[in-house]
Amino acid sequence: MTRTVSLDEARSLPVWRRPVTLLFLMAMIMPIAFNSWNALLNNFVIEVADFDGADIGLLHTVREIPGFLAVGVIAIIIFVREQVLGLISLILLGVATAVTAWFPSLGGILMITLLSSIGFHYYETVNQSLQLQWLPKDKAPQTLGWLVAMGSAATLVVYGLIVLTWDRFDLAYNTVFMAGGGVAAALALFCLIAYPQFEAPTPQTKKLILRKRYWLYYALQFMAGARRQIFMVFAGFMMVERFGFDVHELTGLYLINLVINMTVAPMLGKAVARFGERHTLMFEYAGLAIVFAAYGGIYWFGWGVMLAAILYVVDHVLFALALALKTYFQKIADPADIAPTAAVAFTINHIAAVFLPVLLGLLWVVSPAAVFLLAAGMALTSLALSMLIPRYPEPGNETVLSKYAPAAAE
Repeated sequence: MTRTVSLDEARSLPVWRRPVTLLFLMAMIMPIAFNSWNALLNNFVIEVADFDGADIGLLHTVREIPGFLAVGVIAIIIFVREQVLGLISLILLGVATAVTAWFPSLGGILMITLLSSIGFHYYETVNQSLQLQWLPKDKAPQTLGWLVAMGSAATLVVYGLIVLTWDRFDLAYNTVFMAGGGVAAALALFCLIAYPQFEAPTPQTKKLILRKRYWLYYALQFMAGARRQIFMVFAGFMMVERFGFDVHELTGLYLINLVINMTVAPMLGKAVARFGERHTLMFEYAGLAIVFAAYGGIYWFGWGVMLAAILYVVDHVLFALALALKTYFQKIADPADIAPTAAVAFTINHIAAVFLPVLLGLLWVVSPAAVFLLAAGMALTSLALSMLIPRYPEPGNETVLSKYAPAAAE
């Protein structure tokens, strides 16, 4: 039976068995499965299942349902430790990814996507909680930046292999799905067996909580989820539908993103530590508003593929700044609230995700530009909200509207 080790005791373990090392391994495993699926998705559904904009919107709505139900994690962690739940979720994600090509129809793709999404979203929920519990506040921004870089490095390997081998060996979709999902599932199983259970110093509240003083964090999470859906669902789809990108071409664009993220993400973590969450998030949201407005211009004014590719890369880099939202919450939170609030925030983040993709898929058929202009409006709303973050957030000073006082449980 795996033993339980406190974070203090974990410092005496070999480096490869420490909590931070496990966070880095999990940050590597998830992209192997998810991005093997993501790299092929748009081409797979168009070429094999003959999807249109409405179908891809429906697919992503189904994919986001488990994110909306992430609050269920609170009930599960009453019986299962967060670390165990996170690794089991990674195994489910890997297995579901591996068998994706076995279901080449709308119904089959929706079913297997739902299963992989349960693994992905439950992993992401507990992973965010574990990061904020295991990382000290003074080192969290920089370490989160390096975790982003690790995810980018793992994805770089996946995409690089696809680019180098897809045409040369005339690979089938099933081969890539099986390889990516199988490797991820095997690595997650290894982590489940090889690592002790790490015990954070503060026991987590295992019930649903909503605190008035976290309202700005909730609002920013809601807007982030709505805005992210438009990028996730339609930016890559645009590159295939409008500009005819093949698998290796779209994956090559992803590779550029990853090389930049590997270099930039650790610096972004340092930027959050130096300039604070307020200024970092304001910069992110202002940049995203410009990028989404320019996406709309591609359809209105016929701007070319080069600008679309540049915007796609800039978009990706700006999204990496979202780590500032995690550290903002870490600074204002009661340590016992981290796990339940991570679950609640993930559900809030996915409220719009359940209905936006399918509705915007229908709007896409009429006017793709309108979809991106709506995203620009969402980014501007996030910008306005981010201005309410104080320069030095902490309990009792959650927003610039707060009357500074020791935080009370509300």
